[in-house]
Amino acid sequence: MRTTHITKPAEVERKWYVVDATGHTLGRLSAEIARILRGKHKPVFSPSVDTGDYVIVINADKIKVTGKKPIQKTYLWRSGHIGRKREVTLHDMLEKNPAYVLEHAVKGMLPKNNLGRQMFEKFHAYGGPEHRHEAQKPEALTITY
Repeated sequence: MRTTHITKPAEVERKWYVVDATGHTLGRLSAEIARILRGKHKPVFSPSVDTGDYVIVINADKIKVTGKKPIQKTYLWRSGHIGRKREVTLHDMLEKNPAYVLEHAVKGMLPKNNLGRQMFEKFHAYGGPEHRHEAQKPEALTITY
């Protein structure tokens, strides 16, 4: 009788990848990053185990969006006090904190449980071309879709 192989957390080999976001579309890039963080690109993928790799994104400020999204898409915060709702458009957020835009998109594509939060910890986004993970020797990853 054949049984399904369930990957154990100790068996997972993790790699570090660096992705240049220059010229990529926000949603398409986020979907590919979420796929790598989740580990679906590996043959040992198991839905109940974090089998994903680490992803570093540089040049998040040079990401592009289509249509009227820079003006119409908003990010919303509530402080808990009455009338303290804050909205920021995508255009303003890209100027203020471009890494947050990518983090928000990727986080929304991961599972909404403890496993998803564990996967999201392996994601690092930076607005400029420098990052602080040179010691991990990340491999350059080209995203094609």
